[in-house]
Amino acid sequence: MNPTMQRAYSEIIKTNLSVGRTILENDKTNNGVKLYLKSYADLIQLLIDEEIDFYPQFIDNQISRIAYLEKLDKKSPYNRFLQAEVRIHTAFVKLKFGHEVKGSWEIIKAYKLLEANAKEFPDFLPNQKSLGLLHILIGSTPENYQWVTTLLGLKGNIKQGLAELQNVIKKDSMYSNEAQLIDYLIHAYILKFIPKKLTDFQTFIQQNPDNQIFTFFGITTLMKEGKSEVALTIMDNRKMDNNHLPFPFLEYLKAEIYLQKGQYQTALKFYQNFLIKYKGFNFLKDTYYKLFLCYCLNNEEVKGVKYLEKIKMVGSTIVESDKAATKFSEDYLNKKSLKSTSQKVLMKARLAFDGGYYEKALEFLNAYSENSFDQISDCTEFNYRKGRILQKMNNFPQSITFFERAIVLSENQNWSFGASSALQLGYIYQSKNEKMKSKIYFEKAISYKKHEYKNSVDNKAKAALNEMGF
Repeated sequence: MNPTMQRAYSEIIKTNLSVGRTILENDKTNNGVKLYLKSYADLIQLLIDEEIDFYPQFIDNQISRIAYLEKLDKKSPYNRFLQAEVRIHTAFVKLKFGHEVKGSWEIIKAYKLLEANAKEFPDFLPNQKSLGLLHILIGSTPENYQWVTTLLGLKGNIKQGLAELQNVIKKDSMYSNEAQLIDYLIHAYILKFIPKKLTDFQTFIQQNPDNQIFTFFGITTLMKEGKSEVALTIMDNRKMDNNHLPFPFLEYLKAEIYLQKGQYQTALKFYQNFLIKYKGFNFLKDTYYKLFLCYCLNNEEVKGVKYLEKIKMVGSTIVESDKAATKFSEDYLNKKSLKSTSQKVLMKARLAFDGGYYEKALEFLNAYSENSFDQISDCTEFNYRKGRILQKMNNFPQSITFFERAIVLSENQNWSFGASSALQLGYIYQSKNEKMKSKIYFEKAISYKKHEYKNSVDNKAKAALNEMGF
C-alpha cells in the first residue's frame, strides 16, 4: 500500500469520505488497493446513512470489484486478502439491510480466502486482522449453531483470534488502530470487559479525537458499560468539520442519555432532531417508542400514545430494539403494558441503571418489594433489576439472592430475565474463580429456549465457557 493509498485509508476511516474519495480519484494508478478503499468508503457511508437507493449500486460495484481482484497476481498475499476484505464489507452491509443469509455466505467466502492466505503467507500481518476477528466470532458461536460451522468447515478459536489481533496491533503500523478497535469491541460485546480495558479504550478515543468511527464506538461502548455521563462529555467535545460524513445517529444516542437521566424534555428534542436528520430505517420504531416513554414517564401518557400508533408504519424490525418496540406497542395498544405506577418505576429504574446512575436506580426500587407487583413477569423483572444494580455496586451476596429468585420465577417462561440472571451469576462466580459454579450458570443461561435477547445472551455465555476452556 503506497503513501497515497495510506493517506486515502486514513481519511476514509475517519469518515472524511469526500477527501478520501478525491485522493483515490486523483490517483491515476489502477490497483486492487484502490478498489478495496472505494469499497471501504461505501461500507462506511451505508452503515451510517442507510441510504436504501444506493444499496443496489453498492452490490453491483462489489461484484465488479471482486471480479477484478480475482484476476490480480495470485502470488501476492494481497490477492486473497483484498478479496476477503471486500466480501466482509459486502457482508456487513447485507446484514445491516436485513439480508442475513446472503451476508453470512459472504463471511464464509471471506473466511475461506483468509484461511488459505494464512497457510500460504503465514507472516502476512494484514491477513490476521480480519482472520482474527472471524476466529473469535466463530469461536463464540452458540452451541445450537455449532453444527453449521462444523458442516461448513469453519474453525473458531477465541484465544487464537485475540493473539492474531495483538500481532497486528504490535507489528503493523497501517492496521494497528483498526485491529485495536476490533479488540476493544470484541471484549465489549462478546468477552468480559474489565475496567482497565474500558479505561484503555477511553484513552484510545482521546488519542484519536478526529476519528468519528472510533468516537462513535467509544460512545456506544461507554453507554453499554453504564458510563453515559462520560459518553455525553465525549459527544459534546468531539471534533467535527465539514469533511466528516454527517452522523445523525449521535443525536439518537444523546437523546438516550437524557432519557436515562430523566430529563424528558431534553430527550424529546434530540429524538426529534434525529428523526429530522436521519434517512435510514433502523431504530425508527425504537425512537417513536422512546418518544412515548418521554411523555409516559413524565405523566403525560395521553400525549405519547400517538407515537406508539406510528410504530407499525415506519422502519424495520432488523435490530433487537425495533423488535422490542414493536412488541411493546402491540401489547400497550391492547391494554397489556405499563398500566400501573409500579411498572413505570421498573422502567425508570431500568433506564437509570443503563446509564450508570445506580444510586438513582436503587432509590426507585427501594420503595417497592416483589409483593408490590401484580404480574409474575413484573416480579421477575423487579428481582433481576435489583440484582443488576447491586451487582454493579459490588454488593454480590445480595445480588446473588435477587438473581436466584428471578431464575425461580421465570422457569418455563419466555422472559429474558431468567436467562440474563443466569448469565450474570456466571460472571459473578467466574470473577470468584469458582469455575464449576460459573459453568453451571452459563449453561443455564443458554438453556432458555426463547426470549428476545437469546442471541446476545447465548453468544456471551458461549464465549465465557470457551474462554475458561469448557
